[in-house]
Order: sequence, then C-alpha cells, then structure tokens
Amino acid sequence: MLKLIPATDRYHATPTNWLSSYYLLSYADYNDPDNEHFGPLRAFNDATIQGKGGYPQQPRSEMEIVTLVLDGELQHDDTVGNRGVVKKGDAQRITAGTGLAHAEMNATDTPTHIFQMWLLPSQPGLAPSYEQKDINLFDTSNKLVPIASGQKVLEDLLYINSNSTIYWCNLDADETVRFKTFPIRNTFIYVLDGHLFVNGLDVGTSDQLRATDEHVLEIQATADARFVLLDLPVSPANY
Repeated sequence: MLKLIPATDRYHATPTNWLSSYYLLSYADYNDPDNEHFGPLRAFNDATIQGKGGYPQQPRSEMEIVTLVLDGELQHDDTVGNRGVVKKGDAQRITAGTGLAHAEMNATDTPTHIFQMWLLPSQPGLAPSYEQKDINLFDTSNKLVPIASGQKVLEDLLYINSNSTIYWCNLDADETVRFKTFPIRNTFIYVLDGHLFVNGLDVGTSDQLRATDEHVLEIQATADARFVLLDLPVSPANY
C-alpha cells in the first residue's frame, strides 16, 4: 500500500524568528494521534535555521537522532564532551541513550538547511554517543547511498541502534533506481527537490511517500531529483 502525503499537508512551525521547520510526524506543538510514528521513525523535521540562530542545550534520552546538513553548517556541543561542526553534505548521529543534553547552533551569517530524523532505539539504556561523517551527499548520482544503518554488514557509514537504514539519492531525469523491500518492512521517501514517479504515483518536491506491505519500489526521476529513503521495520519495537 502506498500513501502519498503532499507538501501542502506538512505542519509548518515557526516557534522563533530564527527557525522555520516542517514536521512530517507529530512533534513539539504538532499533535496528531494518527501520525505519531511510522515504524520506529518518531520524528522527521525539514528545518531552516537562520544565521546566528540555533537550539540551546536541550536534554534528550532513549532516541537515535540523525541529521543531514543540506546547506550551510551546524555547530554541535553536548554534555558528554562532543563538539564539532557539521557542514554541507555531512551527516551526524546522536545516541541519546540514558541521557545527554546538546546544543545545535548556526554560527554563520547565512541559513542552514537540515533534515533531522528521530528513531526509537532497538534497546533502552544505551550509553550516550556521538558520530559525524563527511558523506558527500551530493557527489554520487543514480544510486541509493546508505548514510546510516543498524546493519553492521554495511561499512563506511554512521551506525544507528535501530533495525533501519537511511539512504540518500541524487537521481538524474529519466533514470530509475529499484528498491527491494518486504511486507514486514516500511519505506519512507521524502523529496528535497525534483520529481519522482514511484509505482504509478507522482511524488514532487517536499512530498512524502509511505509504503507498507510492498515488495519492490520502482523509483524514476521525471526531473532531476534529490531525496531521502528510509527502510524501517513495521513495528516501533524495531524487530
């Protein structure tokens, strides 16, 4: 089953003068009991942080947080001693585990654009940890590139404590990628820009597609497109 959610149905939040964010699932002041999670995916935020703005230190626990920096840069600082700058094309993973507090700031004068995903961990009580990696999001064309995964057989990517994999794809017009899945898995697609044709459905810029009980997704770009694809277990428990 395929569910297309158009860009116009996203929840738009502007809680401060430095933040504009689209929440794809219930988050903060957006509360929809029918849209609280998709498998273990608990939040997906498409956020733009203006120059000199950012999140002050906030406590987190029992969550895997993956951030992709699409433009600009983000300065990270947390209470377990991690500090770094995540730049355009980079990815970051935070295992909140038993608890930490972290701040994410845009120290530059220009906007920073990010996708941030929260996933329920496969087990509670993990030690907090942090990782960032230069993924070169925009350098590879016409294939799904794994960015973060709980599958240890995949190498040279961020490890997340979830039976999930996050892929990125830059797909040229008229090119197709094929994603094999299973009825026990969910697939989540969100388009940064461009236009896709997926199993008979048109998926445009900022649209999201949620697939359940499918075997394969044929993803064709009808215009140059960039998108993220999440392979997720059906159950929030991550089995």
